[in-house]
Amino acid sequence: MLNKNLLPTINQYKTPFYLYDLELLQKTISAILTESKKYNYHVHYAFKANSNKTLIEIINKNGLGADCVSGNEVKCAIENGFNNNSIVYAGVGKSDDEINYALDNQIFCFNCESVQELIVINELAQQKNTIAQIALRINPNVDAYTHKYITTGLEENKFGINPYEFESVIDQIKKLPCIKLIGLHFHIGSQITDLSPFKKLCTRVNEINTYFLSKGYDLPIINVGGGLGINYHEPDKEAINNFEAYFKVFNDFIELRKNQELHFELGRSVIANCGNLISKVLYIKNGINTNFAILDAGMTELIRPALYQAFHKIENVSSTSTTIVKYDVVGPICESSDCFGKAVELPLTQRGDIIAIRSAGAYGEVMSSRYNLRDEIRSYFY
Repeated sequence: MLNKNLLPTINQYKTPFYLYDLELLQKTISAILTESKKYNYHVHYAFKANSNKTLIEIINKNGLGADCVSGNEVKCAIENGFNNNSIVYAGVGKSDDEINYALDNQIFCFNCESVQELIVINELAQQKNTIAQIALRINPNVDAYTHKYITTGLEENKFGINPYEFESVIDQIKKLPCIKLIGLHFHIGSQITDLSPFKKLCTRVNEINTYFLSKGYDLPIINVGGGLGINYHEPDKEAINNFEAYFKVFNDFIELRKNQELHFELGRSVIANCGNLISKVLYIKNGINTNFAILDAGMTELIRPALYQAFHKIENVSSTSTTIVKYDVVGPICESSDCFGKAVELPLTQRGDIIAIRSAGAYGEVMSSRYNLRDEIRSYFY
């Protein structure tokens, strides 16, 4: 349960808004750094999870790199003090303007996802008389056993280069004078809570790493992406992930050659539990079969339940009732999909009660919209 002592703080602000726990963020980052440094691993923060300025300033101060998937994310990282040499840029559809911006700022690496992209980056780099460092994003065909919308490592997905393309990719790279291949990049999906897919990923990485060595490429960088999930059902029980177990999987199963670096791109596991969407009950509609708690927050503030059928723990922070009632917790948007949870057990709830939707720090504020001409969501910190 979100600490009821926060109610005086919450009541200062107009709902809905995001409320972030900066102490928990710092503890989470510290845990990541403690465990990753045991193996000299390099961790980049995935900007797509949350690019709130206050949060990324803290992340940067702790020395994490930046994993970006758009030109504006690259720009945001640079403008907020991230070292250009710690910025990696992935994405299946980089525009010429975005590539040019990244080249001008000499970022560390482009994670390239197709032969055609290699050709385009080479052409643009040649025009600038510069060399672009690239890693090949490989589709390892490893099932992450997660929601189909956030699975990225299967042959059916749009991401990455498939193994049957390796020969043609290598042949092409040899013809591109302004491309420098420095690594291999992998990412199999998101919200992975069972570590076994990461073990399978390690096996595929080992095979592909060996293949490229046989072709004369002793690459310094192996990037295994991110994807580590969190416990949405019990956010207080597991507020900080078991990063010790996560990084140990890679230490135990991946076979790095001497001087090869292992890089990670963590997002959700860094930021998700630090953020909560705070809302207020506008109306209670009691029906024969269903009771509705209608909030002033909706899918415009947190789209994950509507888009992914995602679960978020929902709490009534202000009610003192001991009577438990089931509610469909919904928002005000003119869409039937605007629902945070069905048959949610809450203490007897009434107009004006404060509702906390937990673990909303990742893919919450950053995916918010102004559909229905909603007000822009605000954020506060404690």
